[in-house]
Amino acid sequence: MKTIPAIGVGALLACMCVAAMAAPAAWFKWRSKADGKLVCHQTPLGPGWEKASGPFRDSHCTKEIPPHK
Repeated sequence: MKTIPAIGVGALLACMCVAAMAAPAAWFKWRSKADGKLVCHQTPLGPGWEKASGPFRDSHCTKEIPPHK
């Protein structure tokens, strides 16, 4: 019966490790296909929008995230 608590503790530690490595979602500049307006947003705004640039660290789309090497 001691293996059940050990498995629970192991699962809890695994979840905590994954949560510690999590990062916030990146921001992107999106361009409207209708009028070319640019908006900074984390997720696509719909079929009328295309990704213009990014990723960025902030909600103003000013701090670029460098590419991974």
